Amino acid sequence: MARVRDIDPSELQPDLAAIHQRYLDTYGPFASQAAVLAHVPAALRHLPPLLMELREAKTLSKRYLEIAIVVVSKLNECHYCVAMHKPFLTVEGLSPQGIDGILAYRDHPELDEVDRLVAEYSEVAWTTPNRVSDALFARLREHFSEAQIVELTLRITLCGFFNRFSEALRIDD
Repeated sequence: MARVRDIDPSELQPDLAAIHQRYLDTYGPFASQAAVLAHVPAALRHLPPLLMELREAKTLSKRYLEIAIVVVSKLNECHYCVAMHKPFLTVEGLSPQGIDGILAYRDHPELDEVDRLVAEYSEVAWTTPNRVSDALFARLREHFSEAQIVELTLRITLCGFFNRFSEALRIDD
């Protein structure tokens, strides 16, 4: 149970209630997260729509996005985020056991070269961003456009934010 109460959608202004509902209908099973974000209307007004717009743009493949999210969530030990994103990554072709072992990406049998690169970049960009080497960045450029690299980095850092937010407030659907 979250450390703060869930705000019921019926308590929200109509514009915020619509965002809340659209987030649940189009983004995923994040009801508790949205209900807690609702304590700060600006957060509900901007964060879910940003995530929805990024998903709709499809700049970055869902597989790479979910690999990055699960890697960062596992590094942060955010059980809520891993549980919420594990089904999405399963749809993208990884087995539940493969997802559980994703931090061993260097020799992971279910990951190809680009998947491993995404996992490596996710780990380095989250844990030691000042140590993203030029060589690692050059490898990213071989497979991704600048827009994709920017979005990947944005999603890695947003994921870390949501991990910490969810864990500190004990959000768990």
